[in-house]
Amino acid sequence: MKSDSKKVIILLLIAVIIAVMPFVVLRGKNAPFGGTDDMAGGVVESIEEGYEPWTTPVIEKAIGSEIPGEVESLLFCLQTAIGVGIISFYMGRFVERKKHRGK
Repeated sequence: MKSDSKKVIILLLIAVIIAVMPFVVLRGKNAPFGGTDDMAGGVVESIEEGYEPWTTPVIEKAIGSEIPGEVESLLFCLQTAIGVGIISFYMGRFVERKKHRGK
């Protein structure tokens, strides 16, 4: 087996371990999987009672109400897909550049 193949296999195993570890460690502890925005709001409320945010999200201001959770998740997934597409494009360019230099 080539050295590159070993590196890829090891990196894939590390990625799987990182993805599965929170579920194994927190199993049975009823740990909430909330976002950091919710946690930050709770911390601010505990420091200063009745705190009013001085700004609102742009999209919520445009539509006049809070964004439904499904739409918020969709926008987050779309943002992730665009980022992954950009990263994959440039990684592919680097691989192809390396191939063409070798000839």
